[in-house]
Amino acid sequence: QVQLVESGGGLAQAGGSLRLSCAASGRTFSNYVMGWFRQAPGKEREFVAIISRGGSNTIYADSVKGRFTISRDNAKNTVYLQMNSLKPEDTAGYFCAAGGKWTVVISLYDYWGQGTQVTVSS
Repeated sequence: QVQLVESGGGLAQAGGSLRLSCAASGRTFSNYVMGWFRQAPGKEREFVAIISRGGSNTIYADSVKGRFTISRDNAKNTVYLQMNSLKPEDTAGYFCAAGGKWTVVISLYDYWGQGTQVTVSS
């Protein structure tokens, strides 16, 4: 089992920045691909970014490319999402997830956090 706890969400103005953190405990953190996903009210959960086990490879959704950066610190068992140039359409619950496969397919991730809310005002 892997337990994931997100933090860092909140209210930001359009154009502002937030940094999300996801702390993991349980099994060896570096064994897992980590991802950030988000879900807006009335919408399906969607992929935001994923990072490989060692941190050298990343994939971003087109909607956040160039604005968001995913990173991880395996010594601290933590994955981060730096969000810059925020837009109102970034408003959503943000979830981190851990999985064994290099994929953006949400259903293939095994462990999920409870999420942290990000609200961007215009």
